[in-house]
Amino acid sequence: MAADPRTPISSGQGGVAVVIAVRNGLPFIREAVESALAQGPALRQVLVVDDGSDDGTREAVAGMADERVRLLRNPGRGVSSARNAGAARAEAEWLLFLDADDRLAPGALAALLDTARGDPSGPVAVYGDYERIAANGRAFGRRHLLRGRRAKPSGRILGDLLRGNFIINGGVVLVRAESFAASGGFDPALSLCEDWHLWCRLAALGPMLYTPRHVMDYRVHGASVMMGGHRRFADFQPALERIHADPLIRAGADPARLPAMRREAEVALMTYCAAQAYRNGARWPALRLALGAIAHHPRRAPYVAARFGGAMANF
Repeated sequence: MAADPRTPISSGQGGVAVVIAVRNGLPFIREAVESALAQGPALRQVLVVDDGSDDGTREAVAGMADERVRLLRNPGRGVSSARNAGAARAEAEWLLFLDADDRLAPGALAALLDTARGDPSGPVAVYGDYERIAANGRAFGRRHLLRGRRAKPSGRILGDLLRGNFIINGGVVLVRAESFAASGGFDPALSLCEDWHLWCRLAALGPMLYTPRHVMDYRVHGASVMMGGHRRFADFQPALERIHADPLIRAGADPARLPAMRREAEVALMTYCAAQAYRNGARWPALRLALGAIAHHPRRAPYVAARFGGAMANF
């Protein structure tokens, strides 16, 4: 039975609530939910927030006989609003926002919780790593070769995040529920990089820890938001403007370094566009985008070459 996301509930303690925002996610939603249910005692509940599906998604979720699964409705308000509605209904100490076409790796929640509880700094969030999978669920690419060799930032990482979003996907991030509330949640006004904006706000509040554990499978398919066509740098500019105008973020950053960090973020976004174009088969446009990123900031040429080369090598 669907629940009304506006109905108040009592605060919960302990465990993780996995929030899955979905709209017409029938091909993959059951696998996403089942990957959360398989996490063992670390999981407290799975909140599936439907944003107006008309493909049988609601019926598929409603038919799952597990008391930990709750189906909410938040029709037509967008992914950020849906995630916020799910978080508002959560009865857990921690939140994880899983996309409806991705899946959690076995033991993911336990690994993230172990990292969080093993650090006395009281992190606001913990994040791990991911592998790419195809539409059929099979792993592909060579990302596993990078894990353990290229550590990502850990601790006070706001300055690193302002140079670019290296976290990539919310399904690898475990967020303390009270920190999520303090951050204000996802900004519904942003259609892209709303997660990057949230990570920056969280990083302004406290430490975010990294573990190299594989915690999520990131599904690459033609209908996904980030793979359905070529993205332009201009598509990401609203998020970039929002991040650099945000009072909480600005208060936590070194003001003298903000212009330089913004320029590096611009190069990171341009390089991302180039890499995605290459992965979508547009090789010459991708090369032009990569060269444009180098021209924008010549000193970042090694970064551009490494990231674009990684796309070419299927990392």
